Amino acid sequence: MSQILLNTDLRRESELSRSRDLYLDLLVKVVTNTIYQDPPLQPVGATFKHELREKGLDWPSLAHTMSGTERLNNVRELTQRVIDDGIRGDLAELGVWRGGCCILMRGVLAANGDTSRKVYVIDSFAGLPPPNPEEFPQDKTLTLHTYEDLAISVGRVKENFSRYGLLDDQVIFVEGLFQDTLTDLNAGPFALIRLDGDMYESTYVALEALYPRVSPGGYIIVDDYGFVPACRQAVTDYRTRMGIDGRIEKIDWAGAWWQKTN
Repeated sequence: MSQILLNTDLRRESELSRSRDLYLDLLVKVVTNTIYQDPPLQPVGATFKHELREKGLDWPSLAHTMSGTERLNNVRELTQRVIDDGIRGDLAELGVWRGGCCILMRGVLAANGDTSRKVYVIDSFAGLPPPNPEEFPQDKTLTLHTYEDLAISVGRVKENFSRYGLLDDQVIFVEGLFQDTLTDLNAGPFALIRLDGDMYESTYVALEALYPRVSPGGYIIVDDYGFVPACRQAVTDYRTRMGIDGRIEKIDWAGAWWQKTN
């Protein structure tokens, strides 16, 4: 009888795992909009190309993320590890655009029945700030603040969460520039933080404020590490200053992550 019960429990666990994976597979497809295949914003008149969306190489007109399937699967995998390994703390993304990666984080929590963690959605919700070349000369050539399509309001991001049925009290919105909000943010510890502020200033300020709050064994993801030299330099400078030597793992042509060891 005990063996029958054990087999029943194992079968039920396998079915639950399959249901979770099917839901999260679909969620990744929906936030990237590879199902309805919206065209990119640029160049005008271009058509959807699956290989570009997969790698996050286009700028979607409707999809809720531009990170691409490979980087989304990294978010999914590391969030699942956090849950499976019992790493203490909440989740955060800094620089969220339309909210797709944060929606996926919340979806992974929901699929696992994890009601103990929060997802912090941190952004100016008004686009990127102009460079501050006097204090951060690494950003002096960047023009990201001129891209109006990067300015997505907090109301619109909340609406996107709501469409997935994932807007609840486990989702915390923090509105404002990182240098104005992070130091005094009453939050942490964190099990995972994902940085997508592109600029040197945004990346360095985020690491300085939140890395000390990441639990041992937690994860740091940097979306533009391999794409924006100023972002990569901020990571290098902070890690050098703090004596961090954990191996940086490549996700794709742009993203990277490492695990905090102590």
